[in-house]
Amino acid sequence: MPTPSPLTPSRGILLIADITGYTVFLKESELEHAHGVLSDLLSVLVEGTRPPLAVSNLQGDAVFSYGIDTGEVGGQTFVEMIESIYIAFRRAIEQMVLNSTCDCNACANLGALDLKFIIHHGEFLIQNIGTNRELVGSDVIVAHRLAKNTVTATTGVRAYAVYTTAAVEALGIAHLTGEWIPHREVYDAGEFECWVADMTPTWEAARNRSVIEIPGSEYRGKASVEIALPVEHVWHRLGDPEYRRILIGSDRQVRQGKGRLGPGEVYQCHHGDNVVPSVILEWLPFTRILTRDLIHVPGSTIHLLVDYGLAQTESGTVLTMACARPEGSTLARASFTAVVPAMMKAVEGALGVFKERLETEAVAPAASRG
Repeated sequence: MPTPSPLTPSRGILLIADITGYTVFLKESELEHAHGVLSDLLSVLVEGTRPPLAVSNLQGDAVFSYGIDTGEVGGQTFVEMIESIYIAFRRAIEQMVLNSTCDCNACANLGALDLKFIIHHGEFLIQNIGTNRELVGSDVIVAHRLAKNTVTATTGVRAYAVYTTAAVEALGIAHLTGEWIPHREVYDAGEFECWVADMTPTWEAARNRSVIEIPGSEYRGKASVEIALPVEHVWHRLGDPEYRRILIGSDRQVRQGKGRLGPGEVYQCHHGDNVVPSVILEWLPFTRILTRDLIHVPGSTIHLLVDYGLAQTESGTVLTMACARPEGSTLARASFTAVVPAMMKAVEGALGVFKERLETEAVAPAASRG
């Protein structure tokens, strides 16, 4: 991420990921083991801080990061980034507990640790001090003030993400706040309206998620392209109807819902006078989208699973599109088999167009990005 001149104010997201319960954990645990646990968990938080976020510094049992406004990632994608960090954190603790044969207090007390996030948006200056990028400004102070809050005392929620009104507006996620708890914090600096997202249901859903498995023999065609951008950037566009239409080859796409994208959401795909549905069956952030699409074939229609897979590489992200399990009449399935080669050639072309558009926009001035 480019760093502006230290004298040039930047605007963007401020994020604090703070391990809760660590002070008590430290007092009741052996110092050597407790320090090892903290080091491992902080590494999980740092590794989860992905573009457009960058780590500013480590602050004891917390990671402070920021993201300069670029338009590359926002909205639901940012929320999913926070959730993915929390899931990785809880998985790390779960694995530590399962793999430990130690009976020390540190290992026994692991379950007392949890995580909270503070997400604010505002103006700040960046100062390079050694290997750290130190942020200064009144909004930086606000973010740190909010880390000392009354959320748990007021709501009973222990693991959470607090989004300030400024962050909600900047990220364009007002349509998601219906799932969250309105909250207010009062400090000598003023009152701050916030929204609290409970992280525990996110972890429980991830633990209990049943992934739709498709045997290799059921795939009928597959094509891939490598895009020279981080997986978060590609994922953000993959759910956007304006970009999805490129991959589907439709004139335009329209979402039926207005809330959070996920399983059950329907895209209406316009192909001339024909409007066909594409229903999301699986939504695994930064990894996979699986849809069930109605496809027109000569003389009939079929239903087809379309599998979008993402994989991070050293140089970017590989996006793979595959089709599987055609359902319909015997005639429809025969017609589909006949058109698969031409269809996959069209998919390869669409992937190329998708790649070119994303990479072109990434190097264009921020003001010209969609």
